[in-house]
Amino acid sequence: MEPILRPLYLKRIEPMIDTEFIKVITGVRRSGKSYLLLMIRDQLLKRGISEKQIIYLNFENPEYFDLLDYRKLYEYLKKKVDKSKKTYFFFDEIQEVHEWQKLINGLRVAFDSDIYITGSNASLLSGELASYLTGRYVQIPVLPLTFREYLKFKNYEQDDPARHFNDYLEYGGFPSVVLQDNNQLKRDVLSGIYNSILLRDVAGRATIKNTEVLERVGLFLLGNAGQLISINKIANTLRSSGFKISNNTIEAYLNLLQDAFLFYKVPRYDIRGKELLKGQGKFYAVDLGFVRSQLRRERINRGSKIENLVYLELLSRDYEVFVGKYDTKEIDFVAKNDSDTLYIQVTNQIPQNNTRETDNFLHLPTGYRKIIITNNWDDVGVIDGIEVVHITDFLIK
Repeated sequence: MEPILRPLYLKRIEPMIDTEFIKVITGVRRSGKSYLLLMIRDQLLKRGISEKQIIYLNFENPEYFDLLDYRKLYEYLKKKVDKSKKTYFFFDEIQEVHEWQKLINGLRVAFDSDIYITGSNASLLSGELASYLTGRYVQIPVLPLTFREYLKFKNYEQDDPARHFNDYLEYGGFPSVVLQDNNQLKRDVLSGIYNSILLRDVAGRATIKNTEVLERVGLFLLGNAGQLISINKIANTLRSSGFKISNNTIEAYLNLLQDAFLFYKVPRYDIRGKELLKGQGKFYAVDLGFVRSQLRRERINRGSKIENLVYLELLSRDYEVFVGKYDTKEIDFVAKNDSDTLYIQVTNQIPQNNTRETDNFLHLPTGYRKIIITNNWDDVGVIDGIEVVHITDFLIK
């Protein structure tokens, strides 16, 4: 299959090609990291780099199972490198290699090289890698397909985007799912991805033998997207179902689920005090398809799914995202980057004769853009000077 073109990420990586920094591409399993490596390789070939200068290894390929120790891998690579030329190393799922951090640092020192690695766990950027490569790596987070990418991938760019929004909202943006036309097959593929991540990238790495509690924590997060959640709340819910579980174990499981990029925790931010608040936060799934495939309920709160989707879109646009609090008012999202701050409310539709969505904006600092994102075309326009946009317009513009 041809690599999925993802200019959003290529644009970020291209200025880093041939720099000294290790390019660390992270993201949930099956999100497209391997295809991104192939796209970078193609860019190098277009620039005139010889194929002999490019070494690509996928450590989930049985062909390389004998090289999962860093010493054996180094001996293998030494024979492949032409020291008279620059070498481009591409290592897919590098965390499979024992003590891989030593290898990456050694290659950087030993050869004139440009190094790209991918991994499906946030621990990739902690511990020894940080100590070996402080200031010498850049992270490129990868997500499943955005709605714009989905439309392009399906050749729907000339269609009305609203026609295809429901399918995207239900089944998400994993490339291997988007490829399928049968809805049952989509759900089966999604279940396979979710279970693989949960059992392999979470339970397997943490050697969790009884996975039932872990599975229940995941289902709780999927069913409560957009709700303020505390460790106590999860623990009490599980205890009421007969599970004997400590708060410390719940906290550990939440960290593991985040490390596998299965869920993202969004902290609360005090807009008036300009500081992060401890305790409760909101959790969002990395892909909306998991809600459909794992909960298997027909009537899942649509507003919370749209809120989840807006969060993922903001991430893809390089915003740092918080849940806003201003006195007693809650703002769904405060999104910040180097040049911009957005205040966002998300709703399936604005209730008639109800000003709650706009009231939450009343006392916020002036000079920043305030947006209400809705799934109801009749809401679109301007209310009390606040822009109201449809979710599909927000996603594609």
